[in-house]
Amino acid sequence: MKPDWRSHLPRLEDLAREHGLIWSPVIFEAVPDSFMTEIAVYGLPVRMPHWSFGARYIYQLLQRHMGYSRLFEVVFPGNPGRAYLASSNGLADNILVAAHVLGHADFSKNNLLFQRSQEQGSEHIIEHAASHARQIERDIESYGFNAVEKVLDAALSLEQYIDLDCGLRRERYPEYLPAPAPAPDDAFRSRFASLDADEQAIPSARKLRAPLPPHPEKDLLWFIATYAPEMESWERDIFLAVRAESFYFYPVYATQTMNEGWASYWHARLLREADFIAQDTYLDAIKCHSDVVRPIAAEEQIALAVNPYHLGFTLWEEIIKEGGIDAARQVMREDDDFSFLRNHLTRKMATDMGLFRYQKQSNGPVKVLAEDIDELRETLLHEKYNFGAPRVSVVEIRSNGTLVLEHNSEIDKRGLDTDGARKVLEYVIHVWRRPVLLRTVDAASKPVEISMDPAAAH
Repeated sequence: MKPDWRSHLPRLEDLAREHGLIWSPVIFEAVPDSFMTEIAVYGLPVRMPHWSFGARYIYQLLQRHMGYSRLFEVVFPGNPGRAYLASSNGLADNILVAAHVLGHADFSKNNLLFQRSQEQGSEHIIEHAASHARQIERDIESYGFNAVEKVLDAALSLEQYIDLDCGLRRERYPEYLPAPAPAPDDAFRSRFASLDADEQAIPSARKLRAPLPPHPEKDLLWFIATYAPEMESWERDIFLAVRAESFYFYPVYATQTMNEGWASYWHARLLREADFIAQDTYLDAIKCHSDVVRPIAAEEQIALAVNPYHLGFTLWEEIIKEGGIDAARQVMREDDDFSFLRNHLTRKMATDMGLFRYQKQSNGPVKVLAEDIDELRETLLHEKYNFGAPRVSVVEIRSNGTLVLEHNSEIDKRGLDTDGARKVLEYVIHVWRRPVLLRTVDAASKPVEISMDPAAAH
């Protein structure tokens, strides 16, 4: 890597401040490509060990080998934020990446969803994740690798199932229903209450147990960690650690198009106005920018489902052209991808970007055959709901301890892969230690009940 890319950083930061960007300090670090891939796969520089990350690592290596994926940088919001740059990047690449990171840092500092996530969790996620990893290592020493891996299997199979609306720190549900409200007062009741009656003759109101859960509960990690009948404390800690990390990742997932587009807009603008960058370096950086925001892969010309850099960059350019930076910053603060696309992706823009040529397929691109802008928006957003996972909630605990789950196929508009669902239930019964039942529909929309019993599993 060229040693002097850092020399441009102070002047890039000054230029960004002149344009009103505000961010927490960012620690930049250049690392080998192999470490970049590990960070991208694990989601964090240090994270709890699990076999599923190894499978993702192999996939990422294959993608890079085939030319579909190149990692310029990985950014972690926080205070301070951390940015890891590939040491194989050239000078122009890393100047662009540094400007791109400043856009990300401005976004995560000021976007309300990121603010809320960091208020509930932590601005120091890397340190917390490292603490979780050490906790897992201690558990392995105490309880054995196989025992810990089975709990991680269960927790990570449910890592999408959190509820941001209820917050990271939650109280248990009330055990009893509230007492009925007193009857309205009137003259007769007043006279009756004044009688000198034997208090022992008045039966006390019997408390009624509240149903559990009182309504469908979609935070499966919290519910199982809180109510699993025989779960050990170290197992609960693993579930809660996975849940805390999922809270951190949700804003990254729910604002990907906005966030990448915002960072791309600012790296392009800062580079365009950075007269201190040599002309040949600037031209190389702009070539890199074109590769980042184009709608198709640079070398193979393979259509992407939708490139969030291209989509977000195009929308931000239009928003700023029409309303100015102040209006754009308000959108940046208040929106997530759901409101961003619904409010700002117009039919004309979608047509100009060629989005209507895509269709939703099981293994790739998205295409809306009719030019229906509402259908296009919802198709683009469909996989963002609930981290893209099927919407499954706890609806009941039966008297024998059976955990009853229900898949909301009407909202999801899809059935479940029953083989995959059975595998997840196998993980869940290991920690619930009672039968588990899942109601869903299959690929043909026929009702299906999948049940697992821990007695039969052994």
